[in-house]
Amino acid sequence: MLGAWPRKVGTTTNAIDAAVHDFIISRGAYPSPLMYNGFPKSCCTSVNNIITHGIPDDRPLEDGDIINIDITVFLNGYHGDTSQTWLVGDVDLPGRLLCGITNNALEAGIAACGPGQPFKNIARAIHTIIEPQYHGMDFCVSPAFSGHGIGSAFHRQPWVLHHLNDEPGVMLPGHCFTIEPAIIQGNHPTSWIFPDGWTASTENCARSAQAEHMVLITNDGAEVLTR
Repeated sequence: MLGAWPRKVGTTTNAIDAAVHDFIISRGAYPSPLMYNGFPKSCCTSVNNIITHGIPDDRPLEDGDIINIDITVFLNGYHGDTSQTWLVGDVDLPGRLLCGITNNALEAGIAACGPGQPFKNIARAIHTIIEPQYHGMDFCVSPAFSGHGIGSAFHRQPWVLHHLNDEPGVMLPGHCFTIEPAIIQGNHPTSWIFPDGWTASTENCARSAQAEHMVLITNDGAEVLTR
């Protein structure tokens, strides 16, 4: 459903939001972000230097942009949350590397999951991916945004940190949470929030990419619910 939209140069993020909204509503679900704490749209669209929570608008996507689309739906009493960063047109090597490393970091975090495993191992696994240089380029993870428990509530414990930490806590069967690292080009992970109260940008305008899945801890492993 989404694949054809973000790759089109000239498409607006408002058009993507409208397509997401119509798709969700037509299947009897509700877009969880819509009016959540006042958020005005049905999905988040974060372009280039926007780390997360970008508000769809009428800016056309340009050749070389990268865009994260973050979608959460509410159906039958439960929320489901996922996101991916897409390439628009001809993206340069650093941008393509950024998106690839972000997905590799997500998969490394997922591989660290299982009953009895410490939550802090998710961040350690992510850092094994982002710490090496790639073609002489550095990458870092935003410490400002975490994964979160999810189910009948949109956001709840456990909070899943993506930066290195020594927080206590282990994964238990029945835990359901998101892993959603936001990876930034360079080694400056700091961010700031726009006056709209939502849009988070890197301070130095470096590009950021994010990828997200929901993970359910089972008795003998972990299941990804949003593949």
